Amino acid sequence: MEILNVLVVDDEQGMRMGVERALQNFVVPLPDIETEIGFRTQSAPDGATARRMLNETNFDLLLLDHKLPDMTGLDILNELDPERHAGVLSIMITAYASLDTAVTAIKHGAYDFLAKPFTPAELREATAKGARTIIMARKARELARERRRVRFEFIRVLAHELQSPLGAVHGYLELLRDGVMTEEPETAYDMIVRSLIRTEQMSKLIGDLLDMTRIESGHMQRTMETVDLRAVAKAALENVATDAAQRNISLPPITAAGSACIMAVHTEMVMLLNNLISNAVKYNRDGGSVTVKITDTDDRIRIDVQDTGIGMTPEETLRLFHEFSRIRNAKTRHILGSGLGLSIVKKIAELYDGDVHAVSAADQGSTFTVLLRKAPAKI
Repeated sequence: MEILNVLVVDDEQGMRMGVERALQNFVVPLPDIETEIGFRTQSAPDGATARRMLNETNFDLLLLDHKLPDMTGLDILNELDPERHAGVLSIMITAYASLDTAVTAIKHGAYDFLAKPFTPAELREATAKGARTIIMARKARELARERRRVRFEFIRVLAHELQSPLGAVHGYLELLRDGVMTEEPETAYDMIVRSLIRTEQMSKLIGDLLDMTRIESGHMQRTMETVDLRAVAKAALENVATDAAQRNISLPPITAAGSACIMAVHTEMVMLLNNLISNAVKYNRDGGSVTVKITDTDDRIRIDVQDTGIGMTPEETLRLFHEFSRIRNAKTRHILGSGLGLSIVKKIAELYDGDVHAVSAADQGSTFTVLLRKAPAKI
């Protein structure tokens, strides 16, 4: 529960006590963010006391009487420090209800206007409205801070991922430019090949970033159609067939139980299966195998992609599916990747009310399982 500090400034003791009683056990539900708002109330009989309390305590909501013995509520509003009291919301209370007074109060920074005499229900309604505004503004600021943090972390990791291949390509090009390798054509050719591999790595990273951004932003055009997952998986296997053959990795026929069809966006299923199957080949051992199994069960489709590769420890498995998460050890040092493929798989699975998980053992291989709803609610 969120607790807001309320300061009631009024020269009538009965009014101060009445407000405190009305808010004592008052709770405002906020189902959208799964929380509730409660109130902790203090009071001041005049402007001088209110000034002192505002300087000593952080209040969230002010209930200010317009006419006080030593000043007006507007005077207090005008004296609020814009930095210290930036998040404070004020509701003016006055027995002199008029449009001019209300307009003046709003111009001086008041959030709302409550005319005397008012009922406990009217007080609670105005207070609840203000409290919701305070909490939602606070959540918006927290979200903005989190977005800035995530953006900074994203740029930091991206710069790190691009720095190494860019540095290598730059170094090779300088050697070729300076003619150092003119008498060693085989070495020069090897440098060109290595440069092409690294530019391909950077291109894959940029492509994965664009895919992930389109999925998260909702800007990817999504046209649902019946997709045969066997056909998509077969195409993904064909894409890696050459690399698999070079390492003597076998690709047995797909095992499919049921129709293996789903209402989906075709390109999303292509991305999902391409990432899973290409990873199964990349992280496999020479002479290993990759098997794909699709099971149609009731309202869901299950996809299992199993490899006989290098596998992972339980600790490494826990780090999967996060952006830029790559398992780095002696066995994976030579394997290129963006660290975004499994994050994309997870985001796509969630679009279909599903999820993805992995079961793995070091030096024995891994099995990635994706569950998707046949007719997802999210379109």
